[in-house]
Amino acid sequence: MQQRTIGTRQVSAIGLGGMPMSIEGRPDEDRSIRTIHAALDAGVTLIDTADAYHRDANDVGHNESLIAKALDAWSGDRDAVLVANKGGHVRPGDGSWTRNGRPEHLKQAARASLQRLGGEAIGLYQFHRPDPEVPYAESVGALADLLDDGVIEMAGISNANPDQIREAQRVLGGRLVSVQNQFSPAFRSSEPELDLCAELGLAFLPWSPLGGIAKAADLGSAHDAFAEVARDRGVSPQQVALAWELALAPVVVPIPGASRPESIEDSVKAAGLELSDDEVKRLSAAHSD
Repeated sequence: MQQRTIGTRQVSAIGLGGMPMSIEGRPDEDRSIRTIHAALDAGVTLIDTADAYHRDANDVGHNESLIAKALDAWSGDRDAVLVANKGGHVRPGDGSWTRNGRPEHLKQAARASLQRLGGEAIGLYQFHRPDPEVPYAESVGALADLLDDGVIEMAGISNANPDQIREAQRVLGGRLVSVQNQFSPAFRSSEPELDLCAELGLAFLPWSPLGGIAKAADLGSAHDAFAEVARDRGVSPQQVALAWELALAPVVVPIPGASRPESIEDSVKAAGLELSDDEVKRLSAAHSD
């Protein structure tokens, strides 16, 4: 498995996004654990989660607990796996997503997440989404305190724009290690953030890197280039999409979500798919808008 860098850690070039295993439409626990184990057995050493990845009001942290259970049952080296967590989103249980970027909430949430995950500290903790009711520097300041207190080992941010990336780096005193934004063949508005991360040496973690696409046909006419390259290479369009993202910059670490072993087993193969310069240019030009 190709390796990439997040802060002080080396991780697999393809990670696993845990959200589909815990929100609406989630599978049974057995299938989810098999999915996590399939990822780990395939060489995945980065799993992304959040305390907000749950369905009901009374199961906050469902995904964290699920990942902890899967890691405990896995025969490999748990210490080699970086679990990236997030806080700052809240799900009241009615299907909605709200925000809470108050420092006191983030600090309490991080400690609760650590308790569910186990261990001495959270490997990577990310501010999930800016809260318009709270100054951004105050929210990020909570991450600085968590770093100083040893609750978290590394700090990241998510759903941030370039100004917020720079502000977070300033507030954290140069200790920001990653940015997690939506990015995929169908959603490219985070290209400025990706470019800034490459410039600053920060890991860029595309969430929903396949745009929620589950089948090749769903790539649609706007993404014929991805389907055509996939046919030429004898691989899935999903692998081509992830390989294209990896080729954009060495700081990119996609985290495709999965709820079936077969899905993540297909995705990890993208780490070994090397696209030509011409293919990358062709795919980069294949916009949906």
